[in-house]
Amino acid sequence: MSAAAFRAAVEAKDLAALDRLLAADVEFHRPATLRPVRGHDRVLELFGVLLGIFSGFRYVDELPAAGGAHGLVFHAHVGTEPVEGIDLLRFDDEGRVTSVLVMLRPLAGLLAIADAVSTRLVATGSSIQ
Repeated sequence: MSAAAFRAAVEAKDLAALDRLLAADVEFHRPATLRPVRGHDRVLELFGVLLGIFSGFRYVDELPAAGGAHGLVFHAHVGTEPVEGIDLLRFDDEGRVTSVLVMLRPLAGLLAIADAVSTRLVATGSSIQ
């Protein structure tokens, strides 16, 4: 498993593939909060929400980083708001994703994402806050 497999799964909106790629103890570090979402099932649930709110999502660049980390640069829209961001991925010894750190710009796009995610999580009764 690799950054390429993660990229393909996200671009295809393939939750089954993401299910196989995420480590049991994966952490998702959101750009709007300091507290990460922890655990395979909760992170997979969050990806399900995220993949449903983006339109035109595409990775446009890759950035290998120190220590085996890998950055994936993306562009997308949430509603009418454009967003640009980076998913910084870390992997375990088996190649499963252990950490996703998301950085976003501009502020209007970040706020649109935070609002859309919150609305969907509340609507589904999720425990993710």
